Amino acid sequence: MAALTRISAVCHRGVRPLLFRSSLLIRPVAAQKDQDSPYLISAKIHATPSDYAASGSKAASLHWTGERVLSAVLLGMMPVAYCYPGPAIDYSLAAALTLHGHWGLGQVLTDYVHGDSKVKMAKAGLFVLSTVTFAGLCYFNYHDVGICKAVALLWSKQLD
Repeated sequence: MAALTRISAVCHRGVRPLLFRSSLLIRPVAAQKDQDSPYLISAKIHATPSDYAASGSKAASLHWTGERVLSAVLLGMMPVAYCYPGPAIDYSLAAALTLHGHWGLGQVLTDYVHGDSKVKMAKAGLFVLSTVTFAGLCYFNYHDVGICKAVALLWSKQLD
């Protein structure tokens, strides 16, 4: 059921919108009726992936927190990688960058891929891509100069 609401009713404390000066301007608002209350309540919008929303746990919140922690750790790892390059930092960067990319592309898939079979195929492809990325970075770290020294070499070539 749709209801019509004036924009001035949405603004609290009588603050008028800057662009819409007319109080007669109306817009549709998606709403539904609750069985217990005759009043209209707003529709429920799920901004989290369906996996987490259906579980009813704090998994989505913990995942979001984990993403933010990993981003902060990556920011902290950059100066450490510059000052103290070595195998431990190289493999830590390989794991952190792969996980960061996996989670980021997973959110893109959640937003833009719809349909059960398409979602399963996309998630399988993402898992393969992340696995190959991590294996490639580890191979590069073991058989070549490593991520830290490779970036340092790129910077030294840019300055020449």
